[in-house]
Amino acid sequence: MESRPRLIVTNSLIFALTALVAVVSVPWYGLAVGFKAASWVWCVIFLFANGMSITGGYHRLWSHRAYDAHWSVRLMYMIFGTMAIQNSILVWASNHRVHHRFVDDVDKDPYASTRGFWFSHIGWMLREYPSGKTDLVNVKDLEKDPIVRFQHRHYVKLVLLTNFGLPILVGWMIGDILGTFILAGVLRLVLSHHFTFFINSLAHMWGSRPYTDENSARDNPVLALFTHGEGYHNFHHIFAHDYRNGIRWYQWDPTKWMVAIFASVGLAKNLKRTPDFQIQRSLLAMQFRRAEARLESLANRPHLPAKVGELRARVTAEYDAFVAMVSEWARVKDQWYAEKKLAIHRRLAEIEHELRMQRKRVRLLQASLASAVA
Repeated sequence: MESRPRLIVTNSLIFALTALVAVVSVPWYGLAVGFKAASWVWCVIFLFANGMSITGGYHRLWSHRAYDAHWSVRLMYMIFGTMAIQNSILVWASNHRVHHRFVDDVDKDPYASTRGFWFSHIGWMLREYPSGKTDLVNVKDLEKDPIVRFQHRHYVKLVLLTNFGLPILVGWMIGDILGTFILAGVLRLVLSHHFTFFINSLAHMWGSRPYTDENSARDNPVLALFTHGEGYHNFHHIFAHDYRNGIRWYQWDPTKWMVAIFASVGLAKNLKRTPDFQIQRSLLAMQFRRAEARLESLANRPHLPAKVGELRARVTAEYDAFVAMVSEWARVKDQWYAEKKLAIHRRLAEIEHELRMQRKRVRLLQASLASAVA
């Protein structure tokens, strides 16, 4: 019988003890002494700073190079990202890049959701699984950043300084060291951990897949509320180098807004955005796949042959138009790169608009298919 991988004692103790202290001390101290309102405020402030530093820094800046940031912004990300205790930037980014390269592969994805909720949420960090072995060869580009190198070299010291020093300092300032440490130190850390871990677990199990169904990543607006916009995970897995996750104005993505604000004041630049055409193409491709699946389900119903034939003809016509537009867009794009003419740019915009209109038509087709199935 194959033996289980060796337990990682340090990680296991951190997760178990912080959770135990939070569960016991928060109600005990709240009932016996009572927390100051300022302690709760600082808990929220540190929790927000940790989350935004992981999403804006560890994830979108360093792991995916979705934009460039001023040293002051990178320093802030490093400090509060360290406070979140999710390993150094180098190790975190290395694991995450492997995850994107081998997503859902049970042998290579460090936190593959295909191995179950517990494994992808926290289990992968508790034992020395072969899939979780870190090889920093894929983050050589990040080693050029002196802030990243400094953090990796002094990671343990920085973890202790930020997780003990900052809550105790704030507690001393407001006159409640223990209460503030319990909330802004321990409870904040536990919440920060599991909010981030939900992206590895729930965001690959719960939600919709509007852009691609070739991996398990889901879009989930509920998770986005707790993860600073990271819940739009299906979009992220197909367009990983976009600095946005929620691309619609109404989608909750404070990390995107923060990066845009930094850019507006000169603290960030080279923000990468996926061309609208590529987004529309992915959405339409998924709509066609779902339409085909519904047509297959209707084909076995003997009382609907005429209607099925009519709907299939409409879907086929729309798909042919879609393929033609994609080819036209590629041809015009190549011409635009070569000539940079305004008229060509306008034609690209027209094709993108035509795709958006086609999405509306296909959506109506899907409604017709759904009613036929019903």
